[in-house]
Amino acid sequence: MARILDQPRYKCALAAMQTVQAIPRAIPILHSGPGCGAKLNDNSGTSGLFSPNIFPCTSVSEKEVIFGGTDKLKETIENALKIIDADMFVVLTGCTSEIIGDDVGEVVQQFKNASKPVLYANTPGFRGNNYEGHDWILKALFEQYLPLSPPKKRKGLVNLFAGPPMQDPFWLGNLRELESLVAALGLTPNTIFGHGRGILNIDRIPEAEFNVLVSPWVGIESARFTAERYGAPLLHYPVLPIGAFETSKFLRAVGEFADVDTVTVERAVNEREAEYYYYIERYADIFLEQRIMSKRFVTVSDSQYTLAYTKFLVNDLGMYPTTQYLTDSPPEQYRDAITAEFRRLNYGIEAEAVFETECRQIHERMKATDFGGYPLILGSSWERTVAQEIPGHFVNISYPMVDRLVINGHVAGYSGGLKLLEDIYTVARGKLVL
Repeated sequence: MARILDQPRYKCALAAMQTVQAIPRAIPILHSGPGCGAKLNDNSGTSGLFSPNIFPCTSVSEKEVIFGGTDKLKETIENALKIIDADMFVVLTGCTSEIIGDDVGEVVQQFKNASKPVLYANTPGFRGNNYEGHDWILKALFEQYLPLSPPKKRKGLVNLFAGPPMQDPFWLGNLRELESLVAALGLTPNTIFGHGRGILNIDRIPEAEFNVLVSPWVGIESARFTAERYGAPLLHYPVLPIGAFETSKFLRAVGEFADVDTVTVERAVNEREAEYYYYIERYADIFLEQRIMSKRFVTVSDSQYTLAYTKFLVNDLGMYPTTQYLTDSPPEQYRDAITAEFRRLNYGIEAEAVFETECRQIHERMKATDFGGYPLILGSSWERTVAQEIPGHFVNISYPMVDRLVINGHVAGYSGGLKLLEDIYTVARGKLVL
């Protein structure tokens, strides 16, 4: 039975327009109602070359509901090609255009010989959320734009995919750090989002020897599609690596998968671990000072971050997890594998993972939890108030993030783990009574 959500942590599938927006010089064309683009943008602070406030939109009205909106869609595409300086156009459907049954594919097919590629993806809000929409858009893009026959493989080229752009405040910094880690093994990472990437990198996808997806579940459908179509094996690594333990594990997994010699892999791991633990040793007294915070923590975020932070705080810092909350509503077929990862922690520790999208339910459970002291609370801006009530140390680590600006920051990798420690202990030390 459907229910009203209090402060959901995701949006409808059409909000995955941000996936198109994150590809340089690509722009979405919205076949939806007139307010969808502005509402889904929700002042998240991301604009770039094409602001969501000026995305081409058919602004479906009562007329289109009665007589169909395909003529208006065709006109909108024609005008976008004339006046917008972009290199790729992707039509995305909203609820209204899907309900009235507009054949968007047939309209887009009329532009197969246009000066710039015109593609489409079905993204109605009633079908799923923007985490799923991200995957649908990528699969549609790869299926419609890339050639059918696999070209010659480029040795060492790795298609690298991670979490959804912009929904994740650290998306770009994390992606660049993952690129750096893969490159440290002598491989060539190929990503499609952000500055210096884009359509040329999409063109290289069929040339890759391997595919690597770093995500518990988001993006798995499109990653599998490219792997199967072009015969490039897929490594699905379900944990965003943060800190030394998980990052070293990630490097070894990628190295083994890509058949990189052990000497190269261990050199990359040892060099980075040495620097990481140098900084840990310098501030060990602060990390061990018990009066700063208790050993218990709780995370309220999507599957990617709740899992990644739990692994880091247990495996690297020796903290103890209470119930961890996953707010992205992953499809049922992925949930068992996700919860199994919460039982694969060091020291025989297991964490209870709860899939919950209702903010009030999460907060009530948190307030009823016996943390045994002053806990660490990781979450969105909506957890700030409940952290004050419990009380606990609060660090804003996920969407919605209204009181913090992240430009190119990251939490992935060895350096990301150190940056996360800075954030955590800056908050904790700020509570000390001197």
